[in-house]
Amino acid sequence: MWTRVINRGPGDLDLFRAQLNRLFGDFDDSYRSFGKGYASTPYTNMFDNGDAFILQAEVPGMSREDLQIKVQGNYLELSGNRKAEAPEGYKAHRVERRSASFTRSFTLSSDVDVEKVEAELGDGILTLTLPKAEAAKAKQIEIK
Repeated sequence: MWTRVINRGPGDLDLFRAQLNRLFGDFDDSYRSFGKGYASTPYTNMFDNGDAFILQAEVPGMSREDLQIKVQGNYLELSGNRKAEAPEGYKAHRVERRSASFTRSFTLSSDVDVEKVEAELGDGILTLTLPKAEAAKAKQIEIK
């Protein structure tokens, strides 16, 4: 029995590995997704330019009132409530985009100056600019 497995070519192992990846990829997509094309938590990108962090989160169809942002020290929490209700006077004919709430939290590598945090929402993208606290910024020391 083991000789049959061992004598198989590397192509069979690659095929098996690809099938497992497809299986778990499909599971991950169905777990994250709660409607066609919408993730239950927003996909995010985060960048660091040395002086500030920039976070971009996909929040399609959400307004400023639907989002909450909390920052304390090096902790960031982003939460929201996506609504998908029928307009007034209409009854639902088809519902693929469901209502859902989410909370995502991030631990940043340094503290943030909370007073200077900026948030912009446009074209379904929430952009947070999180300036680092002065104590967290690198300083050049002059040698005398």
